[in-house]
Amino acid sequence: MFEAVDGTPYFTAQWFYRARDTVIKDNSHLIDNKRVFFSEIKDDNPLDCLVEKLRIAKLPLNVDLDAKKAAIPACNYYYDMLYLLPYSTFMNVPQETVGGGSETSSTISSEIDINGETCDVKSDSEEVFQVQDHKKSEMSLLDLYSGCGAMSTGLCLGASISGLNLVTRWAVDINKHACESLKLNHPETEVRNEAVEDFLSLLKEWEKLCISFSLVCGDLKDKYFDLSSMEDDEDDTEGNDGEAVDDFVVFEVAKILAICYGDPKDKGERKLYFKVRWKGYGPSADSWEPIDGLGNCRESMKDFVVKGYKSKILPLPGDVDVICGGPPCQGISGFNRFRNTKSPLDDPKNEQLLVFMNVVDYLKPKFVLMENVVDLVKFSGGFLGRYALGRLIQMNYQTRMGLLAAGAYGLPQFRMRVFLWGARPTEKLPQCPLPTHDVVVRGVIPIEFENHAVAYDEGYNVELERKLLLKDAISDLPPVTNSEQQDEMPYGRAPESEFQRFIRLRKDELLDSSASHSNSSKELVYDHRPLELNTDDYERVCQIPKRKGANFRDLPGVRVRPDNKVEFDPAVERVLLQSGKPLVPDYAMSFVKGTSSKPFCRLWWDETVPTVVTRAEPHNQAILHPEQDRVLSIRENARLQGFPDYYKLCGPVKERYIQVGNAVAVPVARALGYALGLACQGSINNEPLFSLPPKFPNIMEPLSPASSEDDA
Repeated sequence: MFEAVDGTPYFTAQWFYRARDTVIKDNSHLIDNKRVFFSEIKDDNPLDCLVEKLRIAKLPLNVDLDAKKAAIPACNYYYDMLYLLPYSTFMNVPQETVGGGSETSSTISSEIDINGETCDVKSDSEEVFQVQDHKKSEMSLLDLYSGCGAMSTGLCLGASISGLNLVTRWAVDINKHACESLKLNHPETEVRNEAVEDFLSLLKEWEKLCISFSLVCGDLKDKYFDLSSMEDDEDDTEGNDGEAVDDFVVFEVAKILAICYGDPKDKGERKLYFKVRWKGYGPSADSWEPIDGLGNCRESMKDFVVKGYKSKILPLPGDVDVICGGPPCQGISGFNRFRNTKSPLDDPKNEQLLVFMNVVDYLKPKFVLMENVVDLVKFSGGFLGRYALGRLIQMNYQTRMGLLAAGAYGLPQFRMRVFLWGARPTEKLPQCPLPTHDVVVRGVIPIEFENHAVAYDEGYNVELERKLLLKDAISDLPPVTNSEQQDEMPYGRAPESEFQRFIRLRKDELLDSSASHSNSSKELVYDHRPLELNTDDYERVCQIPKRKGANFRDLPGVRVRPDNKVEFDPAVERVLLQSGKPLVPDYAMSFVKGTSSKPFCRLWWDETVPTVVTRAEPHNQAILHPEQDRVLSIRENARLQGFPDYYKLCGPVKERYIQVGNAVAVPVARALGYALGLACQGSINNEPLFSLPPKFPNIMEPLSPASSEDDA
């Protein structure tokens, strides 16, 4: 407290925030109204703004919500987290006492004003948490909405570089072909092709089964299957081999093969099902049967559950160390003309965000990493992004949000995405990795979240790697035609850039820098085939000049007005294709009201691609190869997303493009995996950002002309 020159009394305050005054805003209903958040903000205030004295108790941050409620003493408010504005960071309160003093007494009091209210700040002695040493142990990862596994692949590669053995134990996605791709590249992973909400229901039923067979302890009132009516498989009743008994046929269960929650028989009722192998029948007779229809197979069921429990075919609460995923929110897409701006969570197209958080709430992993498009913090004032933060804080997770551009981590693609970290109180909150490459961040970030863009401060003197260009990524790939049908072929040439040399490494070489390096020019490249254009589009593409910026505007009969809009040149007769259709289609002329140059546009070697998309049609995007008459191949798109060349994809060509376009850029996930590894090992401070090691993640020597010639 002090007096101004004129004698007016003032006090210096360190502030608390109510939930509604933080980034959570309209989602403050998720937070207990007695819960406030400590801050580092201090300022001077007139003494007469004090209104009344309140008691604020300090509690240790605890994931056990029931225990926390029981520990709240008589008070007006309580706090257990520090809130920092940059990157929407909510974290454990540092061990210093309130106000930054050095006292260690059990109670410290001071008067602080919260929006005109005076608060008595009471701080119990600090709770010190011990961080587990995960360096030598394996950590398990659950990948939700996994797609073909790019996010978990990158996380595991990055964690490995830091010294952490992170393994994707489970993955869930509704896309069958994406699941096939993930399983092909990660045979160690239990991949489930189902909706995440069904997966969550299955986990709850699985826990009940484990409790019923005394494999885990639990609240038997709410989590128990009464299996007493089930008999052993050895049934004395005649007819177990399939003969008719009393007008019906009795079949005997030989073995239970799998489990799911849903409606695999399309009967309109979702429940728990088992896949059954029948005694005396082969695999062709296997069928999904509801648990209430299996009355004589207790031993078979017990055998399946016991083996599944031991091998962890499904995670129980406490089994998962890390959950990652990008819940789809089509309700915020700009392509959705009927977006619910007033109540985004009421839109069924956004319900997966709730499902994702419900899985986290049930399994309670040590760490959470959620990814999404920037619209998460743009649409409806960033409501869904604020909701995601609020849910994690409600569950007593520390949180941090950052916006990362893929190109800033070594890709010739811009691609800005939102990443949200969550960490339990017993863990260090992972940081966001600062850029390694010099990429200009484009203006796609809403003003309210500008301070969430992960970048060096302006004027900060740091030498970054030069931004990568299209040539750096794909110039070494063999030429293919529009009608290429091969899924694998030899490279035929040596890598021409450091990026190409690194992207060609095998999985064991990426996970272990001491592994011997092969001559990759003699190995095979996979999925290097383009979407085959129809005859008309192929004919159009063949007439697009092979130069930078060439597009449909260069075709005969198109005139560009001074306002940059296109129109048909009345002096030029409209050229027709062999099919009789016009060379220049009407949709190209009218796209974005005639202002766009993207239809049938060639990319060029010295460019950075805006964003890899899921569709390979050239009608409204720049996707043509610089020098070949075709769209970029699946592998070329995969290179732009940072997929290692060893990563094979499954399914029809269009499905493979979708898998690549929906993926999290692997280098970004790898940098975040490195950050996770450092946090797990406790080797970080409380700063929101950190710098990656030089040349991350490529620890090899730079590619030299001499080595290229030797390889060739």
